[in-house]
Amino acid sequence: MKATLTSKGQITIPAAIRRRLGLEPGQVLEFDESAPCLMAVPVFDEQAMRALVGCAGGRLAKTADEWLADTRGPTLDEEP
Repeated sequence: MKATLTSKGQITIPAAIRRRLGLEPGQVLEFDESAPCLMAVPVFDEQAMRALVGCAGGRLAKTADEWLADTRGPTLDEEP
């Protein structure tokens, strides 16, 4: 898929990618400047997630990074 950067630095994320990533209008994305490619990841409210996980009485104790890794799957530098 391709997208064109506008003169204002804006880009439209193709609908198929928005659906696959569950992106909603108004959602904030974070860009990783150190990545070898353009990488944008949805920003999530860690405090809200921890409150939800907290209702499980400690049975789901994982770090935010562990939860994200489990839900996102392998990264580009990992074997699938």
